[in-house]
Amino acid sequence: MSRLRLSVIAVGASATGFVAAPAWAATVEVASRIASVTVYPDAASVTRMTEIDLPAGATSLVFRGLPIGLDPASLRVEGSAQAGLAIGSVEARNAPTSGKPADTGIEIKLKQLRFEREGWQSTLDALEAKKAMILRFGQSGPEKLSPESAPLDIGRWSSAWDAVGQGLAKVGDDLRAARGSLRDLDDQIAALEQARQRPNPRGGAARDVVVELDAAEATKGRLTLTYRVQGASWRPLYDVRLDTGKAGSKPTLELVRRASVTQRTGEDWSGVDLELSTVRTIRGTRAPDLQPLQMMFPEPPVIYSRPRTMAAPAPGAADLQRSEAMKAEAQPAPAAPFVPAQENEAVAVSGAYQASFRVPGKIEVPADGAAKTFRIGSRTLSPELSVHATPVLDATAFLSARFTQEDDAPLLPGQVSIQRDGIFVGQGRIGFVAPGDSAELGFGADDKVKVTRVPVRRKENEPTWLGSTKVETREFRTTVRNLHDFPVKVAIFDRVPISENSAIVIETLPATTPPTGKTVDDKRGVMSWRLDLAPGEARDIRLAYRMKWPADRDVDFVENPVRQR
Repeated sequence: MSRLRLSVIAVGASATGFVAAPAWAATVEVASRIASVTVYPDAASVTRMTEIDLPAGATSLVFRGLPIGLDPASLRVEGSAQAGLAIGSVEARNAPTSGKPADTGIEIKLKQLRFEREGWQSTLDALEAKKAMILRFGQSGPEKLSPESAPLDIGRWSSAWDAVGQGLAKVGDDLRAARGSLRDLDDQIAALEQARQRPNPRGGAARDVVVELDAAEATKGRLTLTYRVQGASWRPLYDVRLDTGKAGSKPTLELVRRASVTQRTGEDWSGVDLELSTVRTIRGTRAPDLQPLQMMFPEPPVIYSRPRTMAAPAPGAADLQRSEAMKAEAQPAPAAPFVPAQENEAVAVSGAYQASFRVPGKIEVPADGAAKTFRIGSRTLSPELSVHATPVLDATAFLSARFTQEDDAPLLPGQVSIQRDGIFVGQGRIGFVAPGDSAELGFGADDKVKVTRVPVRRKENEPTWLGSTKVETREFRTTVRNLHDFPVKVAIFDRVPISENSAIVIETLPATTPPTGKTVDDKRGVMSWRLDLAPGEARDIRLAYRMKWPADRDVDFVENPVRQR
């Protein structure tokens, strides 16, 4: 028999958008499995497979219990069979839900615990009443405790006190035991109720997908159902290890790329082929439409109060430490040496407009939102080292390494765990780096480069008459000293104020050391000086500027940050 392969694209989720199945079509529920998943930074594409014996004629295949978050427009069906097979309509329906909760083991246990708690509560109420009666009798006085309500003989007072004390002690012990049992039962009930309220990804709302087929004769068929679903994502993580090298050797930088995958799609991914893609599927398909811009006088603004929110700290990556070689114990016969374990690494597949990474092996990713991390690439690079300092804010000198992205796949923005010479120095962040572009990362303080910044002069000219101009002159000296026994490259960053108002004039004075870069990263007023310092060499950098503004006006200095790409 000939084998045929067909495919169909879903055209929507509304029942009115499909060709109705014939009244005689057989309805068959199919058991399918997830074969492969492609995870994007903002969604996932899931491919299910099924094999089925199809009768001749029309058949309605039903894939039950699929995630409610699947996009009906993304449904794709492909198939092959040993005889003629036609794929008709594809429909996504909301699966009916039962309002009656299942009588699970948790519900049965809760009923037992609540029944037991009612018994202990009755015991506790009886003990409380007994204690109250003993206290009431004890407060009546010994002279009223005789059976005839006559004063009790003074010789029997001691016996009465002992009886009241023993009764209270016994009741107290019983009360403590009853209260302890109630607390234990309450804890068990609360734990079970919390477990019962935990969302069950397979027990909530779901979708059914119905595929209409028409077979020329009874045949065996294979179908794949692909759909995009929200609730899944991956984010890049990086491990960067810098080896500064010894005397005479060049530094090396190892860049390890990782991916952290999480998903709450409503279905577990068990034993699937996993691929990670850089395509952003929910970002849109074209550039935004630009509308005309109208200039007008502003209306008084309406001010709304907004609650203050705290940015969620990005989750931090684990501190990776190199394992030491294990020493074999002395044995009469030599034992086989231990071989360092190798970490599985994804295979990169680059295209003209995207890159993807195929994770080796069959992967398990549960739908509980737990992050699963995979190594997807690594490369050893030759960095260019330099020392950076911003003494106007912090006199500390920081070691920096610049490198070029040599892979075909870009580096996506993400968190970086940084090691220098085998020591974890902290975490940083890297922006988007296209293939062929360069990036720069900091690797902690360099204590052998000393930087100091001191004010040299500050002169203010007070106005002498109304309408005059106030003038202020400032000058600073920054000293950089290299205490290494080898030459270093140093970059010093400083700034002068800027003004958007023509009434405020700021000028740089000739005493300023000419900067290497007059503008850094498109930030006006921020300058840099790059120096090559020999061992033990010190260099001074001067910065002087003058500010002028009307004497009858006050001025403020406000930082105006430039958004980084």
